[in-house]
Amino acid sequence: MSGPSNPPRGAEAAVVAPDARGGSRALLEFLSRHGEIWTLFILLALIAVFGIASPDFFSRASWLATSQFAVEYLLLGLGETFVIITGGIDLSVGAILGLSGMVGGLVMRALIHAHAGNGVTIAAGIAAALASGALVGWVNGTLITRLRLTPFVVTLGMLSICTGGIYLLNGGRNVGTIPDIVGTAGSFAIGGWMPVTVLVAAVFCIICAVVLAQTRFGLRTYAVGSNPLGAGRAGIDVRRHLVRIYTLAGFLAAVAGLMVMARFASASVQAGANDELDAITAVVIGGASLFGGRGTILGTVVGGFVITVMVTGLILIGVQPFWQQVAVGAILILAVAMDQLRDRLLESI
Repeated sequence: MSGPSNPPRGAEAAVVAPDARGGSRALLEFLSRHGEIWTLFILLALIAVFGIASPDFFSRASWLATSQFAVEYLLLGLGETFVIITGGIDLSVGAILGLSGMVGGLVMRALIHAHAGNGVTIAAGIAAALASGALVGWVNGTLITRLRLTPFVVTLGMLSICTGGIYLLNGGRNVGTIPDIVGTAGSFAIGGWMPVTVLVAAVFCIICAVVLAQTRFGLRTYAVGSNPLGAGRAGIDVRRHLVRIYTLAGFLAAVAGLMVMARFASASVQAGANDELDAITAVVIGGASLFGGRGTILGTVVGGFVITVMVTGLILIGVQPFWQQVAVGAILILAVAMDQLRDRLLESI
């Protein structure tokens, strides 16, 4: 009986090659679908570069500045993540931050002048700020869904309305009369390393990550962004869900406004100015698609720290301030280009 014949070398290559191609294709698909991995590599590279260029980068003062600076971008980015996953965009979150902080500050000042207790003053100010942010977000969602207007137009208009409202509420002046305990809490760091504002932001990041990845609300968010027509046919009330998404974005922007007010112990008319661009940049470089259907909270958190680490590092090495805006704008363009490249790679797989 003759033994089995050995396959020719060409046939052996034909057997091995598909496995190799399959492995490469699987790796490419994994990296394309998980943009937060690329962003994490960029973050680690930035930390290494700035750490070498400026040893002070690893100091406690640098960490406190970087982490507190990141809070408003992270909180704005959380709401923006939900919005962008649905295929929309919210250009008003920075203005909502400033408006809600101003509303909260004015309520606190009025109650202080009325000799109300600190507990009532703080609770009322927080409630007013959160309610105003959520209300503006609800208006955004309602206009988008009921009038069938594009999110870009509605939120751009709301950006202008809220910015004007900030100046109208107090005649263009900051509100510095708030309870001392608010400013103390905003500047306090647990153990000298963990600012209270950062801890609050971390709690909201965890909650949003769980909601997006583990709940029906998160599943519906991805479904609406991937295929709104199919989501509607599957029984999802797309209009109602979008209203909830924009309301959530407004609420989280109000939380950011409270954190900024606590950090600086005042409600500033400049708070939140242009922050929406940094929030969108953080979301996109974290792996979210501007066309909807893809994004993670982890990616947004990493993307937010990429921006803040870059800005802090540039300050430490003595780069002039206006170059920081140039760098952020360049990163935004690069992030959109990477988003397009990821989509083309996924289509080719």
